[in-house]
Amino acid sequence: MSTPTDTRAERVSHAIARDVTLPGGAGTLVLVTIDNGLDHTKPTTLGPLGIAELTATLTAVQARVAAGEVAAVAVTGKPYYLAAGADLTQIGTVPGREGALELGRNGHRAYELLHSMGVPTFAFVNGVALGGGLELALNCDYRTVASDVRALALPETGLGLVPGWGGAYIVPRLVGVEKALDVILTRPAANKPFAAVEATKIGLMDVVLDPADFLEESIRWAARVVTGEVVVPRRELDSAEIWDGVVAAARQRLDAVINRSRPAPYRALDLVAAARTASREEAFAAEDEALADLIMSDEMRASVYAFGLVSGGKKPVGAPDRSLAQPVTRVGIVGAGLMAAQIAMLFAQRLGVPVVMRDLDQERVDKGLAAVRSSVDRLTSTGRMSESAASRLVGSIHGTTDLAEFATCDLVIEAVTEILDLKKKVFAELETVISPTTILATNTSALSVTAMAADLQHPERVVGLHFFNPVAAMPLVEVVQAERTSLEALATGFAVAAKLRKTAVLVADRPGFVVNRLLVLLLGVIVDAVEKGTPVEVADRALRPLGLPMPPFELFDLVGPAVGLHVLTSLREELGDRFPRSPGLEKLVAEGTTVVLPAKAKGLPKPVDPAIQAAFSETSGTPLDEAGVLDSVLTALTVEVGHMLEEGVVATPQQIDLCMILGAGWGFHLGGLTPYLDRTGYSERVLGRRILPDGVANVPAV
Repeated sequence: MSTPTDTRAERVSHAIARDVTLPGGAGTLVLVTIDNGLDHTKPTTLGPLGIAELTATLTAVQARVAAGEVAAVAVTGKPYYLAAGADLTQIGTVPGREGALELGRNGHRAYELLHSMGVPTFAFVNGVALGGGLELALNCDYRTVASDVRALALPETGLGLVPGWGGAYIVPRLVGVEKALDVILTRPAANKPFAAVEATKIGLMDVVLDPADFLEESIRWAARVVTGEVVVPRRELDSAEIWDGVVAAARQRLDAVINRSRPAPYRALDLVAAARTASREEAFAAEDEALADLIMSDEMRASVYAFGLVSGGKKPVGAPDRSLAQPVTRVGIVGAGLMAAQIAMLFAQRLGVPVVMRDLDQERVDKGLAAVRSSVDRLTSTGRMSESAASRLVGSIHGTTDLAEFATCDLVIEAVTEILDLKKKVFAELETVISPTTILATNTSALSVTAMAADLQHPERVVGLHFFNPVAAMPLVEVVQAERTSLEALATGFAVAAKLRKTAVLVADRPGFVVNRLLVLLLGVIVDAVEKGTPVEVADRALRPLGLPMPPFELFDLVGPAVGLHVLTSLREELGDRFPRSPGLEKLVAEGTTVVLPAKAKGLPKPVDPAIQAAFSETSGTPLDEAGVLDSVLTALTVEVGHMLEEGVVATPQQIDLCMILGAGWGFHLGGLTPYLDRTGYSERVLGRRILPDGVANVPAV
């Protein structure tokens, strides 16, 4: 079998076969274990050499089946992994479309051996099964899964690909077309894999077993299937009417959300649409063609770059040695508002330590505690948290009006209103009660941490920990190093972020840090276009080609016009006229307007209130079309990235990309912000140079 990519860097995942005697006289099962020979910190992936070895192993097993020596075949993985998908590091080395086509065909050839083995085939899913790893299981006749497995997914459309080794054909036939589109389109967009029980409930898996003796129980269950004691029912194929209706509705949703800004979801939907009537051979050939087209696309290569950034983000650039971090056994939160309650719940849940929230009066404290209880109730009602765990979590969060209760905290985080003098006052009060070793953190989104700590006796103990809303869901924390932040405080910030299962990025104490500086600039340019006569609808649609999570005015509504104006104004004061003034927004805020776009009717775009457009109409200028607005935004972002790198806001442009992907939802298909600016020619036109070093993102300029 050919291996179309450069395999010099591939860590081969071996396919190791051994015989197992099935209980009850059911015969011999050949168990094939996929193992890359590394410990559990190095996920098993499937590269060209690994696929070739799997093919050779299964071909040899099939010969034994033909000789009557084998009653069943099963595949499983090393501890914690079946396989985490294809080896994306190899995809970037594929030499042209023919090589990409052969990559897809080779995977199908290997997996088809499981389908056509001639005896029942089983996947014993003992751990992570993503992409090609899950498709390995799907090509088997039956699937067991350990109850502690929490990562079962086909994430390909989020990476610029399609499920290319059978998933687009098998899944809709296995679970129905509606649930299949959740697996193939919706979940990848939300980065939300299935856990074992959920996957079994919809039919991706057949039975959930205890992880303590998972392999033994899987073998016993397989024996009962072989002997006919257990019969696994399969659903009937959806009718043509249902199938076509679900596909048509999904196509409308794609048009509304991503507006053809990237091809992979549409190609996947086309494959699912054809899967009802296509033969297995025809469907797999179509998957090969789609995979070959997409592997050679800028979208895919950008996605590989973004995937590498996010995967490597668990080892933060510039973080001090972990040994300098101070232990955190009790956490204080200053404030009991929405963000404070979310932060308190996160710390209590992930760190497993007691948390105290303090506010000025009991009414505010009670509201904060009620917000925590409400969040916990939602988790228990959806089965994501047991009643006992919920009780422990709620019991570990305490509310108070007494500042002295922070005296025994190792870490205190202020989460009060974004007013510098107020935050300085909070820190000054804290310093009178906390211990000499307590670390102080601020959740400020844009203010100077250095200024905040300037009047303290020990400013070196202050570090910025900027969480994003919603706190539980957003994976990024910007760790802000002020002028006098100590290595111990910085190391503690990174250690805490890691325990919270967040990706931490070290940022300098510059206005807006990374995400808010760029997002607020983006919103400011959009509003400026409206100030100059561009209709709100035109400006709101202008960024559709970027495929961002929401249009700009919906983002304004999410953060609130008053907050948006406050941050825009403060950044303008700090960084100058690159951040435009907005008389229209000032007017809306003065009038008490809380939303820019009214609520939309189901399935329809948000309407524009004429009063909103009128508020911006007092400033004269030249209206822009959608292309003009997009050009203005990208030009401004390019200029700002140049300034940020000159200022040393982050160590590398890759850190800007990581922040924008995890903190602003900048799409994997764009590869982050800087490769997109390089690829589209903005970097060279505006800055006179590319931003990323040659070859880093493997995406050519226009």
